[in-house]
Amino acid sequence: SMKVKEKKQKKQKRKIPYYRKPDDMTVDEWQIALRRQFAEKQDFKVTNLGDNPVFSDFLVYNPVSQSENKVAIRSYEFGENFCSCLDFKKNQLGTCKHIEFVLKQLKDNPKYKKYWQQGYIRPYSSISLKYGKERKVFLRIGTENSEAVKELAKKYFDRDNFLLPHKYFEITDFLEEVRKLDPDFRIYDDALAFIIDERSRIIRHNIIDTKFSDGIESEAFNGLINARLYPYQKEGVLKAAKAGRVIIADDMGLGKTIQAIAVAEIYAKYFHINHVLIISPTSLKYQWKNEIEKFTERKVKVIEGPLNKRKFQYTSDEFYKIASYGVALNDLDYLNDADFDLIILDEAQRIKNWQTKTARNLKKLYTPYAIVLTGTPLENKLEELYSIVEFINPFRLGALFRFLDYHQIKDAEGMVQGYHRLNQIRKHLDDILIRRTKSEILKQLPERIDKNLLIDMTKEQREIHQDHYYTASRLVNKWRKYGFLSEQDRQRLMIAMNCMRMVADSTFILDQKTRYDRKIDELVIILKEIFESSNDKVVIFSQWERMTRLVAQELENMGIKFEYLHGGVPSPKRKDLINNFNNNPDIRVFLSTDAGGVGLNLQAGNVVINIDLPWNPAVLEQRIARVHRLGQQKNVRVINFVSRLSMEHRILFILQYKKSIFEGVLDGGEDRVIMNESNFSKLMKTIEILEDIDIEDVSETDTKKALNSVPQLAEPEKEKDKKKISALPRAGEKKKPQKKTKTSTGETIDSGAANELADLFTAGASFFEKIGSAFAKMQTGEIKVTDFVEKDAKTGK
Repeated sequence: SMKVKEKKQKKQKRKIPYYRKPDDMTVDEWQIALRRQFAEKQDFKVTNLGDNPVFSDFLVYNPVSQSENKVAIRSYEFGENFCSCLDFKKNQLGTCKHIEFVLKQLKDNPKYKKYWQQGYIRPYSSISLKYGKERKVFLRIGTENSEAVKELAKKYFDRDNFLLPHKYFEITDFLEEVRKLDPDFRIYDDALAFIIDERSRIIRHNIIDTKFSDGIESEAFNGLINARLYPYQKEGVLKAAKAGRVIIADDMGLGKTIQAIAVAEIYAKYFHINHVLIISPTSLKYQWKNEIEKFTERKVKVIEGPLNKRKFQYTSDEFYKIASYGVALNDLDYLNDADFDLIILDEAQRIKNWQTKTARNLKKLYTPYAIVLTGTPLENKLEELYSIVEFINPFRLGALFRFLDYHQIKDAEGMVQGYHRLNQIRKHLDDILIRRTKSEILKQLPERIDKNLLIDMTKEQREIHQDHYYTASRLVNKWRKYGFLSEQDRQRLMIAMNCMRMVADSTFILDQKTRYDRKIDELVIILKEIFESSNDKVVIFSQWERMTRLVAQELENMGIKFEYLHGGVPSPKRKDLINNFNNNPDIRVFLSTDAGGVGLNLQAGNVVINIDLPWNPAVLEQRIARVHRLGQQKNVRVINFVSRLSMEHRILFILQYKKSIFEGVLDGGEDRVIMNESNFSKLMKTIEILEDIDIEDVSETDTKKALNSVPQLAEPEKEKDKKKISALPRAGEKKKPQKKTKTSTGETIDSGAANELADLFTAGASFFEKIGSAFAKMQTGEIKVTDFVEKDAKTGK
């Protein structure tokens, strides 16, 4: 019997893994066990807010996060208790770490033992909110005048004591009557807030249905904004206005901005809102300002300047306020104090990673109305769509663990092989997700032709590419064998992967001492053909700033006038670059990095050349949509440069897989996306499949950081760099033999490249650490910008 007892104790005390569900547990059992296990390690401070020592309301304070949550212990029966935390409201488990902590404190205390051995029914009745697949208002009847309360409740609640849908406006009458029967009757805050929201929804629908009774043909659209809306845009505006909180995920170039502005104007006209905040990437702030001033008569304020000036700008008289993501995060308290009626998040894929500080903090903002704009709500994983939906409605998709368990397809070892039941997600989000593709309104858009151009690498490129490929392959094999990689290995893997992508463009991106490439030569040939035979304008994209530097040098050598946009160009100047390209016939090329290319309208161009392929199909479509959008009058040609037999070549397969996930969820595509064993093996060999796999034995935060880190290697262009570029040896020229060195793992690489890369990443880490420290000190006034900025005496810059 002692052995049996010991086995039971061991079983009870076994450590529950966080990243992998034990085979002998259901998903719910696993998640409940995790919360109990987590609660045992906490040092929460608990304060009893009521009279009863056990069945009472408790305030639970977390000294680490400095947050408070209210826990209500209502019954000794599992699932009857309540917590104000978001996890409890979403997980449908009936418990959370705060409830488990309070229960453990109470049950471990001998003087409270009698309360757990006898039934207990609270005397007062109450209205609470039941959380599940859908939230419902629930009446719990206590012992005080119970029969009279039951009789009164029949007019307002169904047989299961849930509030009838048509009684939201009459609940006030019930509260007046029931308090006469039970003076201690309670209605909990979350239930009251839900009732108010439902009332607002009903009123909003009634007003919009009345004012726009003829739908998209309604005269109410006349004069709403200073532009003519397309029929599909009118449908989107009406649906968004009714929803109140909505995601507009139309394809790039279909007019998400103008739809959002139209919705804001409906709310201003019929619901009397007067305070709108737009949060956008820095590069788009002034584009938003121009669009608003173009389509409305409203005043606009761009939030900028030092903190002591910004904090007053949020409460100024302008109807529209525009802030960058960085400013919004720093000024979170001021945003909440400003009491905005509507928040518009532009390019909202910024919050797709739910673990980031940006996503977590922006979700703390709440307004009655919210519009999320993104053409790419899902780029790589279902978690991204989940994170964006969470900003609009944190309850819609339920708990993340249950959402993923339902849609992921895993192999015997728990690795994600694919996704299924994807179309169900689109149906479930139908009332809060607006998604139209260009194919649906094809008649309104010009033709687009895509071509992948395979280009051979030089011998020098292939050698460097192969060295990094061997490094990456060894690390992938290590991962496959052990199921995890150390932080150092993850960094080495990402360096190797990105070095392969960089060298597929040119060796210049890696070391700036050599220049071996063929893409530039191919680009020159294509540009000559285009400009000799037509008046077409060309938009050229590359992820790497150093590659665009090479392109800029060639354009200057050819005498071609062009505009050059990269991350170092200040926001106010970007508008001039775009206007020059669109309006000046002599400007034939617009050259841009991905960092500078977000949100551009470049309809004057009709040829898009992608010098390299990005990781995600969404980024590729973002580039193309800058040209292939409403307002385009010509057919559009898209040319993708792909280095043959390189990492870039393999990316083509990955892009198609990721795109199929995206289409399955949002565009009614294949309901089941899965990789068979041969494809899975192929993906493992191409390295970047790691981006699609959960490494469960490694910290999820660290893994995502590693997999999402892409070294940009971007520096401001200097005059002396142009001379360097011109003097570098080209493909076909002889190069000096470089010394080789062996690393700790035995691979042989160029010592110069190894040293420069090591120095680069060390300097990069130090640089960002110092920038963060300096920025924090700026906020407290310890230092000023002038303390670490100086003017170059020779150049004046």
